[in-house]
Amino acid sequence: MSSIRPRWRVVMHIVVCVKQVPDPEAAFSMFKVDEAAKRVVPAPGLAMVMSPFDEQAVEAALRIREQHAGAKITVLTLGPESARNVLKHGLAMGADEGVLIRDAVFDAADGHVTVRALVAAIKKMTACDLVLAGRQAADSDAGMVGAGIAELLGWPAVTFAKDVQVHGALLRVERVVDEGTEIVEADLPAVATVSNEIGPARTPNLRETMRAARKPIAVWTAADLDLNAEAQRARSRVERVFMPVKQAQCAFISGSAQEQAAALARELRTAQLI
Repeated sequence: MSSIRPRWRVVMHIVVCVKQVPDPEAAFSMFKVDEAAKRVVPAPGLAMVMSPFDEQAVEAALRIREQHAGAKITVLTLGPESARNVLKHGLAMGADEGVLIRDAVFDAADGHVTVRALVAAIKKMTACDLVLAGRQAADSDAGMVGAGIAELLGWPAVTFAKDVQVHGALLRVERVVDEGTEIVEADLPAVATVSNEIGPARTPNLRETMRAARKPIAVWTAADLDLNAEAQRARSRVERVFMPVKQAQCAFISGSAQEQAAALARELRTAQLI
């Protein structure tokens, strides 16, 4: 079934892309760098949570539904079986259903592969009006998934959203820019990435948490999404992951204030800092 939205439909469908990440509040000591494997290894038992920006994207979807009764919200993620927990969190917040893309072929997925898989899943769903995602993931900070989805779908993309509203077939976004904010409008279907300026996401209450246990979570594989080998091929390569070595030298300059200033200037010029 096509994911392209007719000009008018009674029920709005919002898809929120979320990601499981190590708890951003964890201490640095909870992580180690494996230079041989070229990756960061979290300590055993470290909590895995929904990326905070994605949590705010779910919040944005819920606020839209408050203005459009009956709107359907699907939370979508790609990851291992443990990623089911971030879907459950989204359902407890108030989303209606979840979709987990789980397949061993995605274990080493980069941003390109992730985007291709998410787009295939969105196309497989009932017609979608709006895709929301966090402005960037809290682990890699790449910020490419939202724009990548829009590019492959051929939909308009609005980034760094502070406020997201839907008026008929029009998306209206207040987005954050260097000088403040600006208002951007786009025809639906569209993609928006949500920034932290939208405000804190709601905390699931006990009732919604209990209801979440009964909400459906579908599990799709690469075969379910008809993703060929090319779509599964990573386009990026990690050259090196390492802890930077901090080196500092301290030298005292004697003499009068004028002599010290002149000597400092010479040192800075020698180091090509001025």
